[in-house]
Amino acid sequence: MNENNEKDKIVITIGRQFGSGGRELGKQLAQALGFEYYDKELLSEAAKRAGVSTEFFEKSDERFPSFLNGLFSFAFGLNPVTYYSGSTSISDDSLYRAQSDFIRSLPEKSSCVIVGRTADYVLRDHPRVINLFVHAPIDERVRRIMERDGLTADKARSKAERINKLRANYYNFYTDKIWGAAESYDLSFDTSRLSMADIVEVIREYVKRRYPSAL
Repeated sequence: MNENNEKDKIVITIGRQFGSGGRELGKQLAQALGFEYYDKELLSEAAKRAGVSTEFFEKSDERFPSFLNGLFSFAFGLNPVTYYSGSTSISDDSLYRAQSDFIRSLPEKSSCVIVGRTADYVLRDHPRVINLFVHAPIDERVRRIMERDGLTADKARSKAERINKLRANYYNFYTDKIWGAAESYDLSFDTSRLSMADIVEVIREYVKRRYPSAL
């Protein structure tokens, strides 16, 4: 693959239910393919580009836009200053655009795996994008969340339901597609059916067959 040509870069995007292991899959897939990996990193870089504190950006991460009013913490250089909202206030929509601009710049550098952030929609015009969706039965997701976050079963289930609702609303608002709907993705995986290593191998084979010169 000619890494100097943006059109030769491959981007794999991963939409995921909370607790299904989407981030774990993304990291393993990126490592196996030699691709760059982006998840929370998108927030930090997009925040820098928008001149907004990372903390404020994280509060809007994959959440239905509220078009917030009030006080915002900006980071100009190393000196945070207070900004009063008004006719020029930055909205959630502006933050989304800043993140999307950064996502569109990623294939200029190298092939990559991007988790969440409507990357499949943002990069819909890129010539070599593979869109995945990762899900699992609720009991499996609850188990994973309990082990990872140290929560009770009830709290893990509540967290999964709440975050998935936020992600769906966010995705459906900013795209012309439906979060989790089969037609929005190339491949969908139930992570309770195979190990992460096996899923990575299935995806690797798909990439090889779709883009024979890529790997």
